[in-house]
Amino acid sequence: MTTEHHFTRRDFFKLACAGVALSAVNKVALAALPDIVSAENANTQASLHPTTGRPYQPVVTLNGWSLPWRMKNGVKEFHLVAEPVVREIAPGMLAHLWGYNGQSPGPTIEVVEGDRVRIFVTNRLPEITSVHWHGQRLPNGMDGVSGLTQPAIPPGKTFVYEFEAKRAGTFMYHPHADEMTQLAMGLMGSWVTHPKNPKFMAVDRDFIFLLNAYDIEPGSYKPRINTMLNFNLWTWNSRVFPGIDPLVVRKNDKVRIRIGNLTMTNHPIHLHGHEFQVAGTDGGWVQPSARWPEVTTDIGVGQMRAIEFVANELGDWAIHCHKSHHTMNAMGHQVPTSLGVKQDDLVDKMTNLVPDYMPMGETGMAEMTDMANMMDMPLPENTLPMMMGKGQYGDISMGGMFSTLKVRDGLAKNDYRDPGPYQHPAGTVAYEFNGELPEANRQPARDTPTAIEVQVRKPSGHDGHSH
Repeated sequence: MTTEHHFTRRDFFKLACAGVALSAVNKVALAALPDIVSAENANTQASLHPTTGRPYQPVVTLNGWSLPWRMKNGVKEFHLVAEPVVREIAPGMLAHLWGYNGQSPGPTIEVVEGDRVRIFVTNRLPEITSVHWHGQRLPNGMDGVSGLTQPAIPPGKTFVYEFEAKRAGTFMYHPHADEMTQLAMGLMGSWVTHPKNPKFMAVDRDFIFLLNAYDIEPGSYKPRINTMLNFNLWTWNSRVFPGIDPLVVRKNDKVRIRIGNLTMTNHPIHLHGHEFQVAGTDGGWVQPSARWPEVTTDIGVGQMRAIEFVANELGDWAIHCHKSHHTMNAMGHQVPTSLGVKQDDLVDKMTNLVPDYMPMGETGMAEMTDMANMMDMPLPENTLPMMMGKGQYGDISMGGMFSTLKVRDGLAKNDYRDPGPYQHPAGTVAYEFNGELPEANRQPARDTPTAIEVQVRKPSGHDGHSH
């Protein structure tokens, strides 16, 4: 993580005279801007524990970090910089995206309910931008919709947003200027407003990440911004498995996972080995009497969900989107189904035309993982295999929106380091059966099908129906 001192006091005077601030910024016009803090590492960073302001239990941003602030006359000041960034999607692939402060998504902003917040936003993009504080109650002029509630932020300019964090909860921030381009390029971030009382809704471990998606052609680096549905990289905080870090917790920890969806479709997020409750949305906390146990929750576009559970089962438990093509990496949507098709007679003919040709799909797509393990498997530059990942028992054959919840005994309070594979007690792992299999007992085939008469009654009125 690096600190960049970009604006001098003289620079700020120039910007202020040019009308860079939104409103109510005369109080800060004489002060230099907060430092620009940037991060380039794609690993999960340590929690940012508050040293000033009200106390709170910080979150852990999966494959991300939280933005430091400074206190200025009782106001928390942050500095966001919208800029082109290079993000490692997973080892072996980089993406040229747009983000904040060196990363996509940008850093998580953490404040406390009732805090007065001032955010300086500097635009280093080649076009206008703005920042919408998704889900928050604030003055209309601070809502961040360019043209409607504020002038757009021109390239090279800095605007200021200032408001009170009125409601505790989980939120997002993203542009409301050329959204199609800027969201497709990864310009977004998470926001957490902690409750005034640190004991309210307290948990032991608190994770947060965003769901986002990209369409990056194999061999290229930049997303195709006009894609509406056929994305080929489904990511958590702009990472795909096996580049997504595990969520490491202690046995019997009370765990919260906050998940926001800024993709173009819904995502049923499924957790193995535990039941959870949806404890919060971007609209607020859910009353305990209104919750129910789940193992999967569907998160719609533009929604945030906070799930909570007690991690009381040791092991390495999968957590993933339950749309199967969302747990795969770059894929071709036009690839024909080759399941069961013998290709032996085609191999010689194809290799004469395409020297690196490899037949695949005859027995299923898991062979993609085997091919990825071959040193001579040809792949376009800057492209990941469709399915990846190694476990202690072999290939995991996953990608995209997949990670693991690692529950362990004896971890220190703030120890989030990967503990390695779970050591299963003897007799608790599925094993091969070596006995004789019984003969299949099949129903005899019928010579002639039994005719079934179906009568269809067409409704002719609305008698008995209420409106």
